[in-house]
Amino acid sequence: MDYLIGVDVGGTFTDFTTFDKRTKTLLHFKDRSTPDDPSRAIVEGILHMLEVNGKVPSDISYLAHGTTVATNALIEKTGGKVGLITTKGFKAVMEIGDQKRPSLYDLRRRKPDKLIKSGLECEIEERILYDGTIKVMLNEDEVRCIARYLKKEGVEAIAICTLFSFINPVHEQRIRNILLEEYPEVYITISSELIPEFREYTRMSTTILNAYLGPIMKEYVEQFEESISTAGIKAIPYITQSNGSVVSINETIDYPIRTAVSGPSAGVVGAMNIGRKCKIDRIITFDMGGTSTDVSLIENGKVKLSMDRQIEGYPCRIPMVDIVTVGAGGGSIAFIDEGGAMKVGPQSAGAVPGPACYMRGGKSPTVTDGNIILGKLNQERILGGRMKIDYELARFSIDNYICKKSGLSVEDAAAGIISVANSNMIHAIRLITVEKGYDPRDFTLMAYGGAGPLHACEIALEMGISTVLIPASPGTMCSLGLLMADIRFDGIRSSIMLANNINSKKASKIFDELLEEGNSLLDKECIPSGNRNFVYIIDCRYDGQNYEIPIELEKSLDEQELSGLIDKFHTEHARQYGYANYDMEIQMVNYRLSSFGIITKPDLEYIEKGSNIRLPSPIEVRKVRFEGSNGYIPANIYLRKQIEPGCQIFGPAIVEQMDSTSVIPPQWVGHVDGFGNIILKLKG
Repeated sequence: MDYLIGVDVGGTFTDFTTFDKRTKTLLHFKDRSTPDDPSRAIVEGILHMLEVNGKVPSDISYLAHGTTVATNALIEKTGGKVGLITTKGFKAVMEIGDQKRPSLYDLRRRKPDKLIKSGLECEIEERILYDGTIKVMLNEDEVRCIARYLKKEGVEAIAICTLFSFINPVHEQRIRNILLEEYPEVYITISSELIPEFREYTRMSTTILNAYLGPIMKEYVEQFEESISTAGIKAIPYITQSNGSVVSINETIDYPIRTAVSGPSAGVVGAMNIGRKCKIDRIITFDMGGTSTDVSLIENGKVKLSMDRQIEGYPCRIPMVDIVTVGAGGGSIAFIDEGGAMKVGPQSAGAVPGPACYMRGGKSPTVTDGNIILGKLNQERILGGRMKIDYELARFSIDNYICKKSGLSVEDAAAGIISVANSNMIHAIRLITVEKGYDPRDFTLMAYGGAGPLHACEIALEMGISTVLIPASPGTMCSLGLLMADIRFDGIRSSIMLANNINSKKASKIFDELLEEGNSLLDKECIPSGNRNFVYIIDCRYDGQNYEIPIELEKSLDEQELSGLIDKFHTEHARQYGYANYDMEIQMVNYRLSSFGIITKPDLEYIEKGSNIRLPSPIEVRKVRFEGSNGYIPANIYLRKQIEPGCQIFGPAIVEQMDSTSVIPPQWVGHVDGFGNIILKLKG
């Protein structure tokens, strides 16, 4: 058992990375996704890789995969039928929401689709006060009546969220027990276990989202486990969480919301590890796949997490890698709108039928079709020659759907498609940099995904970024990231108190409880004590403020750490908001403990660069139209597997490989480092 396998299931392709512990080699593979049953593509791809490399299923010691099951269920509204049980007088919390209005002056903006049908929001008689004392006892007879009603209505999942349960969960726990007596097959989520912190709207919203995903995730996990068992794979599978870690797959049944951005988060973890190897600690990750583009920020060598995410219009209070996603991928469909303007996305041709050039029935022009016409993509075959494409179908689709409605030539229309797609992706990068106080020129753009290296230099030039890094296997970065991710559990408690020496002891006691919980969860994952690490965080704010800033500590809170906490908060507040008030008292609100289980990772091999390494001869010279040019110019085409560390590549050039294609415009020059990365610099 010496094989580690990471699998990332995307909307268009499923990516595979294997690491052989015996030979210390990494292998990569890419195949079409099977949207009707994602596990089919996973098993078929794994068996193919094993056969090609002379291995058998029993050789697999570790299997992790990223999934879009939760994401797709939320987008397509295919989750379970959900009922809600809450404190009397609070069933309208989801309708009322909070004071945040993302489009205050847009009178036509629709509210997000309701996840709970009218009549399935139920109130019960009970009341716990802000200090945890019980004012009104739980009416258990009423709970039983509600359970029978929801069962009669065919509810598949029930979300339980009562007032102040994050302080005293006794009523929520009792409600769950009664429900299981009356309706044992129903899926249940209680807020005091999922998200034990204050703010009723976000807590209820997160609980409902989790319950909504529960039935479909349970079905997927059971189907996946059966598929790999039938294939003879004995390794217990792991799945990526939205915080960039992995956890054994059965744990996701109880908390599926934690997998909402499962796949993209693994890519950011992979980028972070490659950045550390290359001693680059300020990175903008640019992951362009077939369906969407995901961008994120790495600062000081650390992935940035967000606690305040919106998922399909609803707040979700779960730690997630801070990723911005736009509907711009290789399969994004281009069209002319009613006003005569060209638009690209967010609709995608996906894996089925795919871009027109794939010859699988797709009619609409896509970003991939545009790149085919411009010569940036191989006009005959992709995926290392395994997949044939049709140039004429790409040309016909652009002519039929774009040119006839705009008067543009096919070539100008293709260039317009790429320009519009680039503009969408540039906007996403600005959201995570400029709008958050970061200068993108201070960062390296790391491009990956099947289409990221195609567009990276054009995006970087527009943003003023002078360095682009393209990993050795960019198209399978997310599956590689799965092999680099550690196990992680995030615990939290809420208790609002001033940051002073008296309260530091109370905070320390809270952390002791979280530490005990974290160790218990790591015990379940069989993590040795020497492979455990803990990160302490306190959400702080000035007294009187309404929102907090997370501050990381070196250890549990004591007098020394308290002083450091206060200094760090003032500094971070000044960075984010432009000022610090040293005379105002600071409140501690939430106490977070991240418990890490460090797992064995692939060790990327560094190859010493020799002297006088020459670039191999190009396999062909192709005419290519680059961004900002009105015509085609000849560009050398290289195979990446033939390029050794130490080589320099001068634009204009195209570098092709099985999992991706890298475009090097005329004003860029690249060199290949010892890890096989292409590092591109803007000339002059």
